[in-house]
Parts: sequence; C-alpha cells; structure tokens
Amino acid sequence: MEFTPPLMSNRRQILIYFVLTFAVSWASALAVIAPRLLRGLPIPDMTGILMFPAMLLGPSFAGLFMTWKVDGRPGVRNLLRRILQVPRLSVWYAALLVPPIVVLTVLLVLKTFVSRVYAPNHFFVGVAFGVPAGILEEVGWTGFAYPRMRDLLGTFKAGFVLGCLWSLWHLPVIDFLGAARPHGAYLPAFFVSFWVVMTAVRILIGRMYLGTRSLLLAQLMHISSTGALVVLGPFRVTARQETSWYFTYGIGLWMIVAVLWFALDRRQRRGSAISSPAVK
Repeated sequence: MEFTPPLMSNRRQILIYFVLTFAVSWASALAVIAPRLLRGLPIPDMTGILMFPAMLLGPSFAGLFMTWKVDGRPGVRNLLRRILQVPRLSVWYAALLVPPIVVLTVLLVLKTFVSRVYAPNHFFVGVAFGVPAGILEEVGWTGFAYPRMRDLLGTFKAGFVLGCLWSLWHLPVIDFLGAARPHGAYLPAFFVSFWVVMTAVRILIGRMYLGTRSLLLAQLMHISSTGALVVLGPFRVTARQETSWYFTYGIGLWMIVAVLWFALDRRQRRGSAISSPAVK
C-alpha cells in the first residue's frame, strides 16, 4: 500500500519539529549527566562535553522523522540527495572562509591592542568537533525547518528566528562552551554574546542554502563556524574576556551579513530593472 502523507500546515510542521528537537536533545543531555546529578556530584568537563554528541540526536532525528511524516519516502530520498549533491563551484564556496577569517582577525586585533591573552589557539584537531555537529544538525535546521520557516517569515526573518531557537537549543551545554568554563557570573552575558554569533551564522547558512540549494554547503558552513571557534579560540582567557571576544566576533559577523544583504539586494534590484520592460 502506498504511503499517503497527512495534510499538515507549515506552522504545525515547524512546531512539531522544534518540540521533537528540543525534547530529544535535552532529554539526551540530561541522561548523560543524570547519574552525577542524582548523586549530588559536580559535573566535570568531560561529562559536560559528552552532552554535545548526545544532543545531536534531536535535530537529526526530528528532521528525518518530520520529512517522512510530511513528504513520505520520496521526501526522505530528496533530503538525502540534497546532502550528497555537490554544487558547482561558485562564490558561495568562499563564504566557508568567513568564520575562520573573522575569528582570526578579531583575535589578532585584540591581541595587538588589548592583551596577548587573546592570541589565537592552534588546536587543529578541534575541527573534528564541528564535523558531526554540521553533518547531523543541518539535516533538521536547514534540511527541514528553514525552508518552511522561510515560506512563512521571509528570508531574513526566518534565519534570525531560527538563529534564536538554535541559540536556546544550546542552553544545556552553554556553560561548557569555550575555554573559560565555568563562566560564573558572566554566564548570562556570555549567552548573549553566543546568541549574537549564532543568529549571524544562521542567516549566512540560510543565504548559502538559498543561493545553491545545497544542504552539503550548509553542513560545511556549520563545520567551518564550529571548527573556527574550537581551533582558534584562545585558551587562557577569563570568563569576562571570553564574553568580550565572542561578542566582538558576533559583531564582525553581523557586519558581513549587512554587506552581503546590501550586495544581494542591490544585485536583485539591478536584475529586476534590466528584465523589466521600459515604461514609455
């Protein structure tokens, strides 16, 4: 018997996706630390770090499940095909360099004019942290959620709202991010800085996806973003210093977003003017 996907509005699809994503991810993270919490023991760094791979189950499972629920097996095959599809070389490949270049620039400027403690790290093995995150998370964030959110909200707003939700999704592990953990009294400020970074990155990923329709490039951009933070992030900073450089990095990314949006908008207006018939 052929599978007939049930009719479901975009809003309902998106809502169910996020409920599943947060429930699976946060429950998985809780399962990792539950043994220590139940015994009243502190959570060591290694246990905290192990919450990351556990949380990846959420967006990947929810993305695949909701794709099957909404579009059936053809939808799942299409999703997997978008992952395996390698787009032709384009200017969007250069965008993969944006996160490491901006991180490096920010840290070198801070090292030169503020303190040598901001000297970039060279933990090249750290790129491995970004690979599973980029591959698995984007199955849900870009593969399922973003196209539907864009239909409802438009390109920019969809990226921004998804970036906000993406930031909130990290809450169980937010204090284990960076080198200055635990962040203590600076944790709320650090989360704000992290949010500034995540919203800008999410908008960049959305634009890359719309420009290429390649889920693979979205995954690579995610890997580049996470990898840049882990590989280059300074390891001797205090919580205050880490909050400062994350925020500065986020502002740098938002400047790139603004320039990109202006350039694309200008290009679209020019294209419309050329294609429109002259008014006499």
